[in-house]
Amino acid sequence: MGKKKYTVAVIGTGRIGFSLGFDKKREQPASHTMALKANRRVKIIAGCDSSSARLKEWGKYNKKAALFSDCAHLFAATKSDIVVVAVNEDSHLSASLAAIRSKPRLVILEKPVALNMEEGRRIQAEAFSLDVPVLVNHERRFSVDYKIAKKYMSRIGAVQTVNARLDSGLCVYNPEKEENGEYSLLHDGTHLVDIVQYLLEGVTAESVAAGAENPLLSGGKITSVFYDEEKPDVVRNLTVHYESQACSDVNLFFSGRSRYFGFEVEVIGTEGRFKIGNGIFEFYKREESRLYSGFYSLSPDKKVRRPKKTLYFSNMVKNAVAFLDGKEELRSTLQTGLNTLQVLEDIRNKLKSEL
Repeated sequence: MGKKKYTVAVIGTGRIGFSLGFDKKREQPASHTMALKANRRVKIIAGCDSSSARLKEWGKYNKKAALFSDCAHLFAATKSDIVVVAVNEDSHLSASLAAIRSKPRLVILEKPVALNMEEGRRIQAEAFSLDVPVLVNHERRFSVDYKIAKKYMSRIGAVQTVNARLDSGLCVYNPEKEENGEYSLLHDGTHLVDIVQYLLEGVTAESVAAGAENPLLSGGKITSVFYDEEKPDVVRNLTVHYESQACSDVNLFFSGRSRYFGFEVEVIGTEGRFKIGNGIFEFYKREESRLYSGFYSLSPDKKVRRPKKTLYFSNMVKNAVAFLDGKEELRSTLQTGLNTLQVLEDIRNKLKSEL
C-alpha cells in the first residue's frame, strides 16, 4: 500500500505561487505550484486567485483542481490538508486568517509573515487558538548550500563578524508604501535578516534557540542612511549594526540604488570564514601559511563543494510532508518568521523616527 497523499489548496497563482515555475534561468521548481506538483506525496485539489486571467492560466496546468475567485468560496466548497498562502503582502492577514480558520493540518505561508507585527501577532493568535501549525517559506532555510554553510559554522571558530548585503533598485523604505509592502527592507530584506538569524542560531550556549520568542538580532543601531535626492523621506541606502550574544559585530547593508540584484552573507570566525549568496559559494579554512614561516593563513577549503542543486523549494515541500508524517519538525516556523519581522519593524521604526 502506498503512502497517504496530502491534499493542497493554493491561494495566489501569481509569480511565487505559480509563474516563476516557467523561468528558464531559475533553478526549478521555483514556485509553490511547481514544487507541489513535483512531489508525489501531495495532490493539488484547488486554486484561488482574484485575477481571472491568472487563475485560468493556472487551471490549464492543474486541470483536475477546482478554481475559485475568493477564499470564502474555496473553503466553503473544499477541505484540504495543506493550504498555501502565496498572495501579496497586503493580503497576507486576510488570506492567512481565512486559511487558518478552515482548520487544515498545515498552512504554508509565503514570506514575510505580514506587513507588520500587529498583523503578524493576529495571525499567530489565530493559529495558536485553532492549533494550526504554520510553515513560513523563508526558502534559504531549506536550501542545501545554506545548510552546508550552517554546518560549517562549527569549523570557523568563534564568530567575529557577520556582513550581510542586499542590493537592488527597489527603494529600501518608503513610508507611502507601508500599506502594500513595496519596499526592499520588507520584500527581500526579510530573507537577509532571516538567514543571518538562521546561521547564528545555537552558535553559543547563550544564543537564543531556534523558535524562541525573541529575535537573535535586537537593539540595532543605524550607522548610515542615504535618502532619495528627489524624495527625502525615501531611503535608498541603509546600514544597521548589531551586537548579539552570538556575534558582537553584525552588519546589515541594504541598497536601493543598485542597477543589479545581489544577495550575500559573509561570516568571519577566528579559524575560518565563508561567503554565500546568489551565485556565491566560498569557504576558507585555517592552515599553515605557504607565504610566511611560523604563520597561519586562510586557504580555500576544497573539500566543500557547491551542490549542483540547492533544492530550496523541493525541500520546503518535503519538510511539510515529513512534518505531517510526524517525522520532522518544521524548519521555518511562524515564530522564526515573526522574529525576523520584529527585526524589520524595529529598523523601520528607527527610520521613521529620523524622518
